[in-house]
Amino acid sequence: MRQVLARAIGGVAIIGLLAGSAACNKDTSSDTATGSNCGYKLAFFGALTGPAANLGVNISQGFELAITQFNEKKGSTCIEVVKFDSQGAAEVAPGVARSLVADKKIIGIVGPAFSGESEAADPIFEEAGIPTISPSATRVSLSTKGWKTFHRAVANDDAQGPAAAAYIKDTLKAEKVFVADDQSAYGAGLADVVKQKLGATVVASDKTEGDGKQTDFSALVQKVVSSGATALFYGGYYANAGLIRKQLTTAGWKGTLLGGDGMKDPGLAKAAGNAAAAGTVVTCPCSPAEAAGEEFNNAFKTKWGVPAGTYSDVAYDAANVFLQGIEAGNTTTEKLNEYLSTVNYKGIANTYKWTATGELDPTLIKVWAFKFDDAGVDKADVEIKVS
Repeated sequence: MRQVLARAIGGVAIIGLLAGSAACNKDTSSDTATGSNCGYKLAFFGALTGPAANLGVNISQGFELAITQFNEKKGSTCIEVVKFDSQGAAEVAPGVARSLVADKKIIGIVGPAFSGESEAADPIFEEAGIPTISPSATRVSLSTKGWKTFHRAVANDDAQGPAAAAYIKDTLKAEKVFVADDQSAYGAGLADVVKQKLGATVVASDKTEGDGKQTDFSALVQKVVSSGATALFYGGYYANAGLIRKQLTTAGWKGTLLGGDGMKDPGLAKAAGNAAAAGTVVTCPCSPAEAAGEEFNNAFKTKWGVPAGTYSDVAYDAANVFLQGIEAGNTTTEKLNEYLSTVNYKGIANTYKWTATGELDPTLIKVWAFKFDDAGVDKADVEIKVS
C-alpha cells in the first residue's frame, strides 16, 4: 500500500535478506512427505521503504517470524527468507517482480501487500506460475483476472466498504458524509464502494494525490467544512490521512474521519498529533492484535522489539500455510499451488480456505472497526457483521 521513493538503480529496489547462509538437506533423494523438504525459498513482496512502508514492514516481520520458528525446529536454515522491496508503488513493482521470478528457488510469495502493486506484479507471478498469498491487498478486481496463482488471506473491499458504510450509518448516524480518495487502486476502489452504499447521504466528494505527493490539503479541508458533513471517509493511506486530520482540526472541523485498513497505523497519529487523531475510525478485515494469542505476540515482540502491527498475524499465517505445504512434500510451484486449492488451515488470525478465484471462503470473512485514542493507539471498537 504505498510509495516514497528510495529508488535504486534503474528504478528497482530489491532487498534480499537471507535467514541463513546454508540450506539443509540438499540431497533431494532424501526428501519425503514426513522428512525435511529443504533448500527452497519463500519471498515477501511489498513496501519496505516509502511513506507508507510501516504496513509493509509489519507484514514482512510476521512472515519472517514464521520461517524463523520453522527453521529453529528443523535445527538449520531449511527455508530461506527473501524480501523484495516494491516501495508499494505500481510503477516500481514490475521490475522488482521480474527480479523475483528469476530466482528459481522461490516457490511461494507472501504478498504483494498493496492493491496497486498487485495489479502490476501479479501478471508476472502468474506467468511464472509462482503461488501468492496476499495478506492485505483488498481491491475487489484482483480476483477477477483469472489468475490461478492468486490467493487473498483477508476479505476484499466488497466486505470492508459496506462495513464502513454500516458503521457511518448505524453507529455514527451521520446524515451528511463527504468521501475523498487518493486515486490509488486501493483508495479509489474502497471509496467507490462506500459511496455506492451510502447513496444520497454523500453530499460531496473529492480527490487527492497519493502519499508523498501532497502535503497541503487546504482545498479539501475547505470543501469538507463547507459541505456541512459530520463524517469524512477517506480512501487512502495513513500518511495522507494524518495530515488531513491535522488540517481539519486546525480549521475547526469537529466531525469524524474514517477510512480503511490502509489508515490503521500509528503513523496516522504521528502525522496528525495524538489529540487530533483521537476519535478517528478505521475498518480492517482483521481481528484485534490480542486475538492472535499471547504466544505469538510475545514471540513477535521478542524478535522485533515492537508489538505486532496490522496484518503481522495474517502474514505469519500465510507463511505457515506455505511451510505446511512444503513440509508435506509440495516442493514445486505447481504442487504448492495445487495444495493451496485444497487447504483448510487454522491459523492464529483466521482459518484459511480459498475459493476457485482465490478469495477467502465467505464464511471466514471478518471486519472490525478500530478507533484511535488520545495516546495515538487504534483500539478495537466493534466487529461489524457483513451480510
